[in-house]
Amino acid sequence: MFSTFGHLFRVTTWGESHGPALGCTVDGCPAGLPLDLDAVGVEMARRRPGQSKLVTPRKERDEVQVLSGLFEGRTTGTPISMVVWNGDVDSSKYEKWKQTYRPSHGDYTYEKKYGFRDWRGGGRASARETAARVAAGAVARQWLAHEFGVDVIAWVDAVAGMQAAVDSDAVSRQDVEAHPTRCPDPAVAETMAAAIQAARVDRDSLGGVVGCVARHVPAGWGEPVFAKAEALLALGMLSLPAAKGFESGSGFAGTLMRGSEHNDPFVLVDGEVQTTSNHSGGIQAGISNGMPITMRVAFKPVATLARPQRTVTSDGREVEMVMKGRHDPCVLPRAVPLVEAMTALVLADLALMQRRQG
Repeated sequence: MFSTFGHLFRVTTWGESHGPALGCTVDGCPAGLPLDLDAVGVEMARRRPGQSKLVTPRKERDEVQVLSGLFEGRTTGTPISMVVWNGDVDSSKYEKWKQTYRPSHGDYTYEKKYGFRDWRGGGRASARETAARVAAGAVARQWLAHEFGVDVIAWVDAVAGMQAAVDSDAVSRQDVEAHPTRCPDPAVAETMAAAIQAARVDRDSLGGVVGCVARHVPAGWGEPVFAKAEALLALGMLSLPAAKGFESGSGFAGTLMRGSEHNDPFVLVDGEVQTTSNHSGGIQAGISNGMPITMRVAFKPVATLARPQRTVTSDGREVEMVMKGRHDPCVLPRAVPLVEAMTALVLADLALMQRRQG
């Protein structure tokens, strides 16, 4: 099973949704970084369940315990091992369906691949695994800020067709965190919240889009062929649970433009090369050009629904099931820190690859 992500800044996650714990090992983080564990805790709190009425009611503290790679508050250059203990574990609602393939879940495909599956909330396929990614991403985020001043901000850009008006050049963390939806457009945020609550009452779910910008990324990160910056970002984003689409820069909207409209002209500003527009999303020929890196990630509606659905069992029976459990009616608010974490992990890896080349 592939549980490791990255080339030089490598992250291995481990653990299951209903096991005793989950965690990660970060290998390749340079020595000497003053690691702020309180800041790591802030990122974990942004992802944890039970934080508002818009998300799953599962209660987890999601406190990170660092087991190695840290001495006197600084990284040692050796593997950083972090663990998050599961607390609110309840597999009882899943046991009834342990032979049933839940619609649009990984039950059937996981069993076909491995011949065996963990039916307790999906095991490794559960979004609970992302707690480890956020912990690792918090380390990458601090190193990027410390070394290069890189800043990564994501936000809920759309939910079920409700589109926010967001200026990626100006959006701030404060704007994003001002509302439980993590949509920085106040009027649209309220509409989104009402729609999410209505979906919960209707025992249904909603999908949407997370936008993200990485600022102050130096020019020159990424490779021109297989390790293109946007290709690695897409790999990271599409590895997230429920992620179904990725756009870099203008994305699919760029297909509606002419080349004369889409090209980003170069200019000199105080002796520095910049572009007058950013349809490229900060990446050209797979390499960062010094402009903000912009992207959007599409997330499907949550597959766990508390309403009747037809399916089949592993012993060949057709059944109707109603999935009882704790789930998000919309993953978008909690997906924001996930997108930020994966962006930071990819950029840290690209930074080390560029440093090795230099």
